[in-house]
Amino acid sequence: MSGPDKPKVIGEEWSDERVRSFLDIQPWNAADNADFNALLKAYQAMRAEDFERFIGFFVAEGRDLNAVSGEGETILDQISRHRRSVDYARALENAGARTTAETAS
Repeated sequence: MSGPDKPKVIGEEWSDERVRSFLDIQPWNAADNADFNALLKAYQAMRAEDFERFIGFFVAEGRDLNAVSGEGETILDQISRHRRSVDYARALENAGARTTAETAS
């Protein structure tokens, strides 16, 4: 967030510690899937290269890349609809993520 007392920062380097911190993010609603929520928040906050690093940490922790939202969608389903998300989707696919249609077959 930027403003008069906090200038906008572009191109800021993210440390491994900061990227890993998204593993600890919990959903507001306890009924929501924590793995899906962490993936969504990381996608929303990170550049593609940082997101790819996050995915590596996420998988190493044994987390579920194919976790579904309350609407029954995987993170790859949601990201694939965004036209500027090709690098994010590729990182997920390379790590083994699938769409809902792919997991059903």
